[in-house]
Amino acid sequence: MRVTIADVAREAGVSKTTVSRVVNLKGEVDGSTAARVREVIAQLGYVPSSGAVGLARGSSRTVGMLVPSLTWPWMGELLQGVVDTVEAADYGLLLFTCNRGADSVERFTTQVSARAFDGLVVIEPENTLHRLTALHRSGLPIVLIDDRGHHPDFPSVVTTNHEGGASAARHLRAAGRTRPLVVTGPRHFGCVRDRLAGFRSVLPEGPVVDGDFTELGGRLAVEGLLAEGVEFDSVFAHNDVTAAGVLRALRTAGRRVPDDVAVVGFDDIPMAEHTEPPLTTVRQPTRQMGEAAARLLLGHLGGAPAPRRPVTLPTELVVRRSAP
Repeated sequence: MRVTIADVAREAGVSKTTVSRVVNLKGEVDGSTAARVREVIAQLGYVPSSGAVGLARGSSRTVGMLVPSLTWPWMGELLQGVVDTVEAADYGLLLFTCNRGADSVERFTTQVSARAFDGLVVIEPENTLHRLTALHRSGLPIVLIDDRGHHPDFPSVVTTNHEGGASAARHLRAAGRTRPLVVTGPRHFGCVRDRLAGFRSVLPEGPVVDGDFTELGGRLAVEGLLAEGVEFDSVFAHNDVTAAGVLRALRTAGRRVPDDVAVVGFDDIPMAEHTEPPLTTVRQPTRQMGEAAARLLLGHLGGAPAPRRPVTLPTELVVRRSAP
C-alpha cells in the first residue's frame, strides 16, 4: 500500500500542510519539526508523486542516478550517456553513490524522499534492491542498468554478457587455444555469472579463479596458478583492468603474449588500446546503455508505458594483438 502524506503527518504529529512545506522546501517550518518530518519520511519510505511535486514547485524536471562507485573504469562513459540525454530534454541530474553500503543507502533514502525528484536510474542494484523495490512501489519511477532482466517489475537496460563470454571463447577456440584460464569478477554480480556461463558453453574445461575486477586480482590469479604448475594457454578476464594485471604477471613470468598465452578482456575501456600488447576484448556499449536508460525513464515520465522486456544492447568482440 502506498504511503501517503497523511501517514507521514500522523506519524510525525504535524499537519499535512507542514509535511508539504518540508517536502517542497516552502514556507517557514521550525528546524526540529522539519528534521522530525524528514526522519518519518525516511522511516516510512514516503515518495511524493512527481505530479504533486510539480504542481507545488512548478515542475522539478530532475532525475536521480544511483551508482555503486565512481571509480569503475567505464562509469564515466555511462554517466555521459545519461547526462547527454537528460540535458537534451531540459532535465537536471542528481548523482548518488553507495560507496559506504547500508549507510549510503539510508542517507539516499532520506534524500530521495525529501528532494522528490521525478525518477531514478540505478546501476547494478544487487545490494539495494529491497530499498529500491519499496521506493518503486511507493510511486517512484525507476530504470535499472544491467540487471539481466531478473527483476521484471522494473524497466531495464541490459547488455549481452552471456553472448560476450561466448564470443571470447569462440575466438580462442578458433585460434587453437584449448586450456583457458578464466579470472572472474565478484560472483554476486549477475553479469559475472552470465559471462562465465557464456564462456563455458563453448569452452567447458579449464581453471576458474574468482577475482575482484582489480589489476591486483588479475596479477595474483596468474601468479598463483603458475606457482602451482597449472598450465594454460589463454586467459579470459572478466574486465579489462583484471586483464591488465594478467598481462603484467605473464610478462614478469617470462610468458610471451600471445605466443605462449593469449589474453581477452571485457569492457573495451580506453586503456585496452594502450596495454602491451594492445588488448583483445569484448566491448560493452556503455554510453549507449546510459542513453537508453535515460530515454526509458524520460519516456515513462512523459506517459509512455514501461516496456515489459529489458532493452538489450549487443556486445562486440574487438580483436587486437593480445589474442589475434
